[in-house]
Amino acid sequence: MLPTARASRIVRRSMSKPFFITTAIDYTNGAPHIGHAYEKVLADVLARYHRLKGDEVFYLTGVDQHGQKVQQSAEKAGLEPQAYVDGITKKFTALWEKLDVKYDVWAATTDPLHKECVRANLQKLWDEKDPATGESRWIYKKTQRGFYSVRQEQFLTDKERGPDGQFGPEWGVVEERDEENFYFRLTQAPAAPGQDPATGLPGCDPKQWLLDFIDKRSAEGKPFVVPDFRVAELRNAVEKLEGDLCISRPASRLKWGIPFPETFGAGFVTYVWFDALVNYITYAPGHDPHYSERTAKQRSGEEGSGATSPAADAANNEPASSLRSFAPSRFNDFWPPLHVIGKDILIPAHGVYWPIMLKALGFTDEEMPTLLVHGWWNIAGAKMSKSLGNVVDPDLLADKYGPEALRYYLMSDIATGKDADFSEERLVQGYNAALANNLGNLLNRTLSMAGKYREGVLKRDAANDDPAAQSIFDETPSESAGNARRTEDLKKLMAIGLGMGTAKVALTESIERWRNADPSGAMVEVGRLSSACNDFIEISAPWKLAKDPLRADHLDAVLYTLAESLRIIAILIWPVLPDAAHGIFDQLAWKLDEAGKDSRFRLDEAKWGSLPDGHVLGKPVPLFPRIEADPTR
Repeated sequence: MLPTARASRIVRRSMSKPFFITTAIDYTNGAPHIGHAYEKVLADVLARYHRLKGDEVFYLTGVDQHGQKVQQSAEKAGLEPQAYVDGITKKFTALWEKLDVKYDVWAATTDPLHKECVRANLQKLWDEKDPATGESRWIYKKTQRGFYSVRQEQFLTDKERGPDGQFGPEWGVVEERDEENFYFRLTQAPAAPGQDPATGLPGCDPKQWLLDFIDKRSAEGKPFVVPDFRVAELRNAVEKLEGDLCISRPASRLKWGIPFPETFGAGFVTYVWFDALVNYITYAPGHDPHYSERTAKQRSGEEGSGATSPAADAANNEPASSLRSFAPSRFNDFWPPLHVIGKDILIPAHGVYWPIMLKALGFTDEEMPTLLVHGWWNIAGAKMSKSLGNVVDPDLLADKYGPEALRYYLMSDIATGKDADFSEERLVQGYNAALANNLGNLLNRTLSMAGKYREGVLKRDAANDDPAAQSIFDETPSESAGNARRTEDLKKLMAIGLGMGTAKVALTESIERWRNADPSGAMVEVGRLSSACNDFIEISAPWKLAKDPLRADHLDAVLYTLAESLRIIAILIWPVLPDAAHGIFDQLAWKLDEAGKDSRFRLDEAKWGSLPDGHVLGKPVPLFPRIEADPTR
């Protein structure tokens, strides 16, 4: 679980602000593994929670299809790069469909729209000139000789060497190279004319700006990186930052990438991170796909239907000289996003390169995204690795146990931001204990008893609206007894009060867990409500009540309490277990006109007493069949 005071700001937005969530786009040099599945399901359940709240949601995910490793993998496979990445991409999209990951837009870096956006951003940075030299404030060209990591696609410095003076295995093959490339300034940028360096870039040291920005966000209680224990890690890395970022690769050795704009000269393609990170802008709601065409006209002094001017921007409340000047108001409505990423790409890509890129492009400090950084799934404490042969295939797990069993395990067995050891045994145990034995058993018992004793008909007793029932948990036993005409009335009121009180606690605690981006904790609260209901069955013993006509009202109260609790549980589990939530509603015969639709579930309907008097429940059908242990494991 994340620290409540800070983490609660991860997903808490004003009611009028839509929710924009993204994941890292996955590199298409291999099939998806369990870490990919965890990240996409995590973002999916957070997006679903916001839909449950009634928020407008935009969920962006996709694939990173360029780079040297992709080019090399394609060559090994004897395929053209596009054919190779298309094949890998299909594996990702098929898995997300199987796991019911519902994204709004799919990002692909070979998409012409994305290529245009990357080139437009490069051009914008290139056009920001230093009047003293006439050169770009942000991009310059130089020749570098040094050691190059093929795996990480970057030049290395002595600080990357280990104690033995060698580059570690994490860098893969390291080659000595002599190359001319373009560089993006991460260190001192030339000052803009008449600009106070304290107001932001350009005109100040990007490194110092980033350090100040990180500190400011933390002081405001809105850390740039969550969980906030990652903040110190990022800040330390920024403190050690030296040199600038090489953002090009010679086309002579890397052809599989986005060519630089012609104004830079021929022979260069874009560095994979300067390409991939821009997807968050390319596919954001309201992004203008004709940006480069319009800015080209502006540069040449042409006027056209698509051209804008500072005056026009001001009239539309859009600032000039900002990336937002090409986006309609919808872009501003959604931006900034919540980026869900793994800890391995926090430093330097998302934590250093990306905020400085955004600042250079005209975004303000208030428009910087928040980074939700998750941990890794390990095997016996060690990172999964192809070379070790311990990579877990989520596609096979979903086929073996079912997509919802996998979704539940991924969301319940790891604390957001921490590492966890993957265990197929824990997957089975968790599913059987929490779903088959607890929630599934509750559903089956409730519907079976309602069918047996009341032909499935519920009675929403007047006590649901009785002040004694509403306040049962706020009163002392003597005060409650004073409101009860006889002992049996008190038992009935306590049955209803127990249901209302326990459900209210579960609802309140679950919402707080979701606000903390803690689906594991939210599922714990649902499990507690399910357990309380099963305990309630044992204590109230409906099979005994059914034998006593004088206790008919008490039996009705018990059955209503159980059915209404199940209705609320279905709403609370929907972000993680959408199919199961529909299954519960189907068996409760509730909102059947919206069967299969996301609109069937609303958080504001998770209040007590919605099932009407005389409602007829459906028949029980096993929703969570037990998974039998594999004797070979």
